[in-house]
Amino acid sequence: MKDYQLGEFEEIVLLTVGILNNAAYSIAIKDEIESRLSRTVSMGALHTALKRMEDKEYLRSYAGEATEERVGRPRRYFEITALGKKAIQHAKVTREQLWAAIPDTIWQAKLAGI
Repeated sequence: MKDYQLGEFEEIVLLTVGILNNAAYSIAIKDEIESRLSRTVSMGALHTALKRMEDKEYLRSYAGEATEERVGRPRRYFEITALGKKAIQHAKVTREQLWAAIPDTIWQAKLAGI
């Protein structure tokens, strides 16, 4: 079985591309992550992650229509590939298995200092 390991930020970006569906371009992805997670995202980190996931074939990109607002340059849109869907599903299942493996006593114990 192919190893579908994702870093935390890659997982967040893939999930966000899925949330945005046909409107997933870099600024929209950045804004969505910042809005939902109250976390700052640098464009450099985002572009690096998007490129890395395209190289892994988890995402594919395509050019949208050129707009006057962008001086004739088209937006680059992203969509999850079949391989990307398998990777994100693998991450979900793995996390669910880890959560399920935590003994109930962990949640019943008092946490010191909190």
